[in-house]
Amino acid sequence: MSKAVDFEERLARHLDELKWLYCELYPEDGFSYLCGRLKARYEERRASLKKLDAVRESDPDWYKRNDMVGMMMYTEAFAGNLKGVEKRLSYIQECGVNYLHLMPLLDSPEGKSDGGYAVADFGKVRPDLGTMEDLAALTETCHKKGLSVCLDFVMNHTSEEHEWAKRARAGEKEFQDRYFFFDSFEIPGQYEKTCPQVFPTTAPGNFTWLEDEKKFVMTTFYPYQWDLNYRNPVVFHDMTDCLLNLTNQGVDIIRIDAVPYIWKELGTTCRNLPQVHSIVRMLRMICEIVCPGVLLLGEVVMEPVKVVPYFGTVEKPECHMLYNVTTMATTWHTVATGDVALLKRQMDIVNTLPKEYVFLNYLRCHDDIGWGLDYDWLNKEKDMEEVPHKKYLNDYLTGKWPGSYARGELYNDDSASGDARLCGTTASLCGLEGALEEGNEEAAARAVRFIKMLHGYMLVQSGIPVIYSGDEIGQLNDNEYHKDPKKAEDSRYLHRGSFSWEKAELRKEEGSYQKEIFDCIRRMEVLRAMHPVFLNQAAVWTADTYDAAVLCVNRTFEDEKLTALFNFSGEERTAWINEDGMYVDLMSGERMEGKEVQLPAYGMRWLLRE
Repeated sequence: MSKAVDFEERLARHLDELKWLYCELYPEDGFSYLCGRLKARYEERRASLKKLDAVRESDPDWYKRNDMVGMMMYTEAFAGNLKGVEKRLSYIQECGVNYLHLMPLLDSPEGKSDGGYAVADFGKVRPDLGTMEDLAALTETCHKKGLSVCLDFVMNHTSEEHEWAKRARAGEKEFQDRYFFFDSFEIPGQYEKTCPQVFPTTAPGNFTWLEDEKKFVMTTFYPYQWDLNYRNPVVFHDMTDCLLNLTNQGVDIIRIDAVPYIWKELGTTCRNLPQVHSIVRMLRMICEIVCPGVLLLGEVVMEPVKVVPYFGTVEKPECHMLYNVTTMATTWHTVATGDVALLKRQMDIVNTLPKEYVFLNYLRCHDDIGWGLDYDWLNKEKDMEEVPHKKYLNDYLTGKWPGSYARGELYNDDSASGDARLCGTTASLCGLEGALEEGNEEAAARAVRFIKMLHGYMLVQSGIPVIYSGDEIGQLNDNEYHKDPKKAEDSRYLHRGSFSWEKAELRKEEGSYQKEIFDCIRRMEVLRAMHPVFLNQAAVWTADTYDAAVLCVNRTFEDEKLTALFNFSGEERTAWINEDGMYVDLMSGERMEGKEVQLPAYGMRWLLRE
């Protein structure tokens, strides 16, 4: 089959719906230009990528298996640059990882990059990290080793240093129309009445005054991140082209950043509008036409009822994968309270969703932890009020609460609302750093068990587990960021420290906590890949344990049944369950009944029925 027929057949399959959605938003005369750009990008796509596309087209569930394990990292923190990452792929494989998420690495201005989310050039890698050629070389090597590569695509905004922004600032109307420019505050003021603020403390408001241009520009996140105007078809055309350029470098998964924000409408919250779904659906079809082996990962930081629509429908899918954000935040609530009730409720909600939906599960990410919990339920069932409870969570996880060994820091602390976000590595939030500081060996052993237990809990969930680079060796907070004037104001750098290769070597040393954590996570990954009960299609439900600190998760698939138990208490507890049959603990090899199961402090069991 010729190249042209491949493209034309795929285009024909989606043409009617793609044109319909396009013409709902834009004038019809731009559609032929869009199709021309799609064909050009298809023809540029290298043969090895087209071959991979064909393999994945014939196996569309390739990413839904129980052997998928992700790891996310900053290129510079892990190995200096892209060539360094390529040299370290053997370590990534040793971790059992086959899904590698490289945090934002496109060109962004130093000091005003928001961790790489203020992009100055979508076609250029940050010079200190390498080149586009280095990225393409890395992805090609990854593919040969069976690794997929994920990269962020920042759709909502550009840096103020982007060429479009510079030309807009210089007064060129064509480029001002790619953003939201206003001569007075009259219309911005109307937007402010209904549009919430993302960072009310550090970046209040949704608009920034440009003194040199005497105009306001929309900046939902930070003043140096200018929101793009997707009402303008040129923006949609050019940003789609930028996305396809990244996929042509061999990127397998495109993480669409801040996707709910990309369409703005006066009189609304400018979040989750119907046009957003039209755009994401078009992007899904465009990828299926040009690069059908590529997946879309949506960053939607909201509760399940607002997250799930971004999967689309079975007939008209949107994102292939979404983040399990609320479960992550609820996990740390459970760490601080030792009460699994809300976590159990959250898992029950997620477990009722269609099995076709794939969530990314994680304990930590590059960002802070926001307390977007179900406060209506907490207030009604646990008598927990929102503001006092947030203060308790932050006090406990920053080590201010009596008896807490956690060592987090706050981000965007708003004393007026009582709101704040939390930063810190998994190990430090679990108390390992505090225990080592005090030389308390017993507390350190409990913290190591806690880290292992949390990873076991993450790996037992349906979807794709994603490890934050460094968590596999129990990496602690990087308190040195306070001494760097370029980082000191952003406490998120607490958990964005450089990977310690010296500490990583200790994973080979008997008796080290690095080896204990690394070996445990690796063993669980192997077990997960071995047993079909961990497949996404498995039935999953929680069961009562009659102990507030113990979570029970059941999974069944065909003739396999797993009962997984997790103790969120710092004391030994009993899971008062009554499951029929004899079980083997996959972790210890112990054989036992599925009744009155003992768990050490922060302990877990993966019980497989015989």
